Amino acid sequence: MHTKVLLTPAPITVAAATDPAQRARDGQWLLVAGGMLLGTIGVFVQEAGQHPLLTVWFRCAFGALALLLWGLASGRSRELRLQRASWWVAAATGCLMILNWALFFAAIPRTSIAVATVVFHIQPIWVMVAGALLLREAVSPAQWLATLAALGGLTLTTGLFDDMNAARRVDSDYVAGLLMCLGGSLSYAAVTLIAKTEQQVSAFALAWWQCLVGVLVLAWVPFVYGLPTQPSAWAWLAGLGVLHTGLAYALVFAGMARLTLGRIAVLQFVYPLTAVLVDWAVYGRTLRPLQLAGVATMALALWTIRKPRLVVAAFDRE
Repeated sequence: MHTKVLLTPAPITVAAATDPAQRARDGQWLLVAGGMLLGTIGVFVQEAGQHPLLTVWFRCAFGALALLLWGLASGRSRELRLQRASWWVAAATGCLMILNWALFFAAIPRTSIAVATVVFHIQPIWVMVAGALLLREAVSPAQWLATLAALGGLTLTTGLFDDMNAARRVDSDYVAGLLMCLGGSLSYAAVTLIAKTEQQVSAFALAWWQCLVGVLVLAWVPFVYGLPTQPSAWAWLAGLGVLHTGLAYALVFAGMARLTLGRIAVLQFVYPLTAVLVDWAVYGRTLRPLQLAGVATMALALWTIRKPRLVVAAFDRE
């Protein structure tokens, strides 16, 4: 969901195959389906055609409703009750997710679905660096080298240093979009670090509370920017909440419950890959060879960084 809360997933109350191999296959396909669904977020954002803050508010509103219904249907609604000590986590991560989504949604029309999504996925680097500096987590030399490689891949992916696209290098709007993506990834990294300090709240509960915080904090937005006038806009906005926050949550975490952390780390790249393909299929926008090389470099480097012992299972609310 760009709806990604970053906690080890709580047990999913759905029937699972007793055969470990079949269970893993089911989990793989669930996670792939969730990643592919998340990869279409950019289309919904662009087709809705609303102000980024209004888009965020509707995603929070429809997402909170979808997650609540899912919780009631799956018997997990009791998880939504927070202890007093957990309120600050819900409030802080909710505000950060609002900032994260707003920056990402604003960046898409300034760059492209593909570039915005790929640049946003530099987020694990900020988590690893902050974990090493603030939480004293162990980081291997190979992972530090992978960090440098990922940053190099990110530089290529932006297209700013592509000689074939010299005009874009001076496009201030495009640069602003890239900075928004980086800002969004930093805010999402902060969500991860805060969430890691609170292990008493399930991923489902944290996701729901984040949406509810978004509804309350941005309650003024519909009055300032107005409600959509086209029925199609309402449909696209509802899709962001119901599909990319409700359904995608169920698919991704049901898949995570069946897989090892190493497999989860690899399959999470389905999301940005799908975004690149969707941008090409729907809008005819393609990445140039140098950018594709940057994407491949980032993917390989981030896979190294997301080794099982450092992986934090993530749900992408982008």
